[in-house]
Amino acid sequence: MSEQTQSTGRSHGSRIFVTDVPGVPLSPSPISNAVVVGNTCHISGQLAVYDDGYLSGSAGEEAGRAFDLVFKIAEAAGFGSEDIVYVDIAFADIQRDLAAVNEVCRARFSQFPARTVYEAAKLPYGAKVKIQAIAMKEGI
Repeated sequence: MSEQTQSTGRSHGSRIFVTDVPGVPLSPSPISNAVVVGNTCHISGQLAVYDDGYLSGSAGEEAGRAFDLVFKIAEAAGFGSEDIVYVDIAFADIQRDLAAVNEVCRARFSQFPARTVYEAAKLPYGAKVKIQAIAMKEGI
């Protein structure tokens, strides 16, 4: 784990709870940004949020911001974007927005992670996209 993770997270046995990540707004919900267990980092779902709250945009814009946050959280936990092995993407309207989000994924990853996509009945704040991820390192 990086020094930053140790200063922003709490260890509980073999788990590290990553909180207070620089550049990631604090959640109003009682969650950790990520939990690291062994060589795996589970990153909580991210929306297009900023210090002053959710900011509506196109699905591509929202996905770009959500991935920015996912990558910052992964980095704070000692993982890189190249360590992301799984992405879960919830859509408010998958038919309308899947192509735009696929373009964001193509631009963000050189090796595509496994992923699940689905349409949710409703996302928080009326968001178009919510992204969560799992990162994993070998040999930790």
